[in-house]
Amino acid sequence: MTARKRRPVMAGNWKMYKTLAATRDFFVQFLPLVRETKDRDIVLAPPFTAISTAVAETVGSQVAIAAQDVYWGKEGALTGEISAAMLAEAGCRYVIVGHSERRQFFHETDDTVAKKALAVLQEGLTPIVCIGETNEDRDAGLTEEVLRRQFRNGPGALTAEEFSRILLAYEPIWAIGTGRTATPEIAAAAHRFIRVCAAEQYTREHGLGVRILYGGSVKPDNINGLMAQEDLDGVLVGGASLDARSFAAIVNFT
Repeated sequence: MTARKRRPVMAGNWKMYKTLAATRDFFVQFLPLVRETKDRDIVLAPPFTAISTAVAETVGSQVAIAAQDVYWGKEGALTGEISAAMLAEAGCRYVIVGHSERRQFFHETDDTVAKKALAVLQEGLTPIVCIGETNEDRDAGLTEEVLRRQFRNGPGALTAEEFSRILLAYEPIWAIGTGRTATPEIAAAAHRFIRVCAAEQYTREHGLGVRILYGGSVKPDNINGLMAQEDLDGVLVGGASLDARSFAAIVNFT
């Protein structure tokens, strides 16, 4: 499947890091470094407590703010949960859904991923829906089986119109903090397979059109090689997004 030109998305996920003061300091350093970068989307996902601060700090810039998770219900007696409407009101434009850490540590399922993605779309926000195989899956030769299942039962449960409004992120969990490396070619092969899954579920145009980010230990020293792969439409960065200069170097790939 031949890829067509898609606008890159450079996203950072801060996970459980940064106070309000640290959030302000980050943007003071970061925004001048990306001020002239206009040909790609820039997204950052701070912790819930820092969302409003991040939104305020990025007013007038090209940086959009994301949340790291969401609950699919609109409201209720659900201690600790956050709805898509609350995130929209706080100024979010994107929401990460089904991150590997949510699946691993908080028992996220393909079904809850589908519910969350739909709830995000219903509030006019863009879900970044994550899929990816574990170390055990890859060693057992189950990569494509796992990706197909996660796709079909998660983002593939959306209608074609809904699917056209999401982003996908491929997270090779086996290559994150394990010492094992997913080469740009390995990453590109997985992205191509995900496009095949989208084409099978919907149409060839959906397979070509969906933007798929790569989320496996992205750093300034490997970003150019990754983005040289035509099926990679951007990245979802973890640790390297915590430092302003490091993330700016990733955003400003050539």
